Amino acid sequence: MDAKPARNFKYVGRSIPIDDGAAKVSGQIRYTGDMTIEGMLYCQLVFSQVPHGRIVNIDFSEAIAVPGVMKIYTRKNAPTTRFNSQMWYAGQNAVEDQELFPEVVRFVGDTVAAVVAESKEAAGKAAKLIKVDYEILPLVIDPEEALKGHVTLHDSGNPFFTMEANCGNAQEVLAANERLVVEDRVETPKIHHAAMENHVCIAVPDHKGRITVHSPCQIVYSVRLIVAKVLGLPYHKVRIIKTPVGGSFGGKQEVTLEPYCAFFAQDLNRPVKIEFDRRASIIATRTRTKTIGYVKTMVSPEGKIIARDMKHIIDTGAYTSNGCVICYAMAKKLFRLYRIPNQHYRAIAVHTNTAIAGAARGYGSPQVQTITEINLDHVARQLQMDPVEFRLMNLVQPYDADPTGGPNLGNARIIDCVRKGAALFGWREKWSKPKSHGRWRTGVGMACATHVNGYYGAYQEFGTMTVRMLEDGSIVLNAGLHDLGNGTVTAMKQIVAEVLDISLEMIEAPEADTDVSPYDIGCQASRVIHVCGANAMQAAEELRSMFISEAAKLFSCSPEEVTLADGRIFNSREPERKLSYGQMAAAIQQKNQVELIRTVTYRSPANPGSYAVNFAEVAVDTYTGFVKVIDVVAVHDIGQAINRGFVEGQIHGGVQMGLGMALAEDLAYDPGSGAARGDSFSKYHLVNAPDMPPVRVLLIEEGEDCGPYGAKSVGEIATIPITAATVNAVNHALGANFTSLPVTPDKILAQINRS
Repeated sequence: MDAKPARNFKYVGRSIPIDDGAAKVSGQIRYTGDMTIEGMLYCQLVFSQVPHGRIVNIDFSEAIAVPGVMKIYTRKNAPTTRFNSQMWYAGQNAVEDQELFPEVVRFVGDTVAAVVAESKEAAGKAAKLIKVDYEILPLVIDPEEALKGHVTLHDSGNPFFTMEANCGNAQEVLAANERLVVEDRVETPKIHHAAMENHVCIAVPDHKGRITVHSPCQIVYSVRLIVAKVLGLPYHKVRIIKTPVGGSFGGKQEVTLEPYCAFFAQDLNRPVKIEFDRRASIIATRTRTKTIGYVKTMVSPEGKIIARDMKHIIDTGAYTSNGCVICYAMAKKLFRLYRIPNQHYRAIAVHTNTAIAGAARGYGSPQVQTITEINLDHVARQLQMDPVEFRLMNLVQPYDADPTGGPNLGNARIIDCVRKGAALFGWREKWSKPKSHGRWRTGVGMACATHVNGYYGAYQEFGTMTVRMLEDGSIVLNAGLHDLGNGTVTAMKQIVAEVLDISLEMIEAPEADTDVSPYDIGCQASRVIHVCGANAMQAAEELRSMFISEAAKLFSCSPEEVTLADGRIFNSREPERKLSYGQMAAAIQQKNQVELIRTVTYRSPANPGSYAVNFAEVAVDTYTGFVKVIDVVAVHDIGQAINRGFVEGQIHGGVQMGLGMALAEDLAYDPGSGAARGDSFSKYHLVNAPDMPPVRVLLIEEGEDCGPYGAKSVGEIATIPITAATVNAVNHALGANFTSLPVTPDKILAQINRS
């Protein structure tokens, strides 16, 4: 695959509508919440109302008497197998500290009991009647307080994990202190994913002792792994079917409800459904990690970054989950954006009595790159340099080495992003505009970001796909695909259609089902387009070669003389004898006795960076502290857009999510009760459609060596740079240095009153 893609595509690069879009808007799609199965029971989980306590007694005498209640579960009649909800492959080394029903609850939202009943109403009524007595234990909400270790949630201690990454000798260089050194403490909040669809699943037992789980998940093989472990079943006794997703953003990457649902169904030999309401999804699933970053950056008078030292405190909540993995993931990005000869990174993961942190769009990148990009703007102010020029002086260039020893950065075009984005935004004019001193103050900010394209260099990174041509010439792509509403299935069809020169209407690509889908590690690590797309492309190319080779036998010509075009095949010496793909496929079956099918296991050979820069303009109301974002330019180095409309949609959605992190979103745990103050949408503030600024998208499409048609990812990086860009714009408007997110009106007014 060439780095610089050709431009004469028929299907790739077009804005083709998502294949299930009409079904969604017309209500024909059956989400898991819409599904009912004959004989289905309903489960209501009972959550801890205390942040830390040992369960002394659970009284469910009134609850069990509610008509329709089938059974009540507690620790006494359920598996006590320990697991880790973020494990995504067999043999993974992970701290297993979760149980279905723990003896010690560790956050408001931990599970203490479950009611299974004939109706949702009966289950809900009974759950409210369950009384739990606790021995109250000390709590810790603040991650820096947790560092002191006065409160421990697990035997592993608190803090429970530390890692470091280095290049050069940052600490020694910084100790010399001969140049300008700028230090910041930046705090990012604990955030709810806020997908439209709440968490839900259904488990169905059968007469063979198998359990089938219907789940809107991101990794069917992870769900199978953990369900099988908790239930003590071999893998072939557990089937996971990925159902349509009504939004995830990482919130459905980890396994939450599925082990409960599967166990209850197995125990009662009836289908069981668990469906959360919004409060349950907020308090009892997963969050983005709260992260506190200490950054110290040394620069030369000309603006070259000489050294940087970083310490990040990662709040993983009550259980380990991905707490160790995300520390490494955060580190990776910090060494692949700027040319910094001396850099030191230290991550410390701590437990707190708050909801479990897990995967969230960007997987640590929004936190750590927001922290460092706010610091770099502070550095530019101290140098009295234009932030754009400062970054251009230090950004990585194509095919730079990863200074930590990982794969090289690939065709990194971040400098193109900055230059072209600044011109489109009108940066120079807006940056140099005289400051207003009236009620409304305007300012501009920018920030850069990088993200990965899969796991190569860190974890296993491969997948398998089978592509078949049926007797009528239609195509079936069998793969472990997980479409999260972002158009994965359509994009895979576009790649296959481009290779085979066949219309998308002739291609079917079912989503993941562990009984029939080849293995794939799922929708994570921004790997789908770059890795799965390359897998689909290679499988389609092999099928194309097979089709041509078999057709050549029937045409009595060489394979080089066979031409495919618009769903028709012919011998180039006899173009008038065109056959449809279906006619030829049927003939190949009849005469050659061959099935047109290819199975390809694709192993990713690289992990290039995706790059982006966002520019933001804000107006700050100094009377109310309200911030209005009035203009955004988002520039992305994506190699090649497979579906231009999908790419732009991802960027618009990513901007919305990142603006929320900058200005509004925070679960804000009460230090006394341990409860999340933002446990409903009336209290948890999102950036809604009326608040969205115009977002101008510019794509840099210079290709990537190993990507399908030169493509690389955009889904996660779309949400990374806008948070820092917005905060930097507010700082520019007010001449401030806000470092505690979100930058809410009360913080702004307090700053104005101090100045």
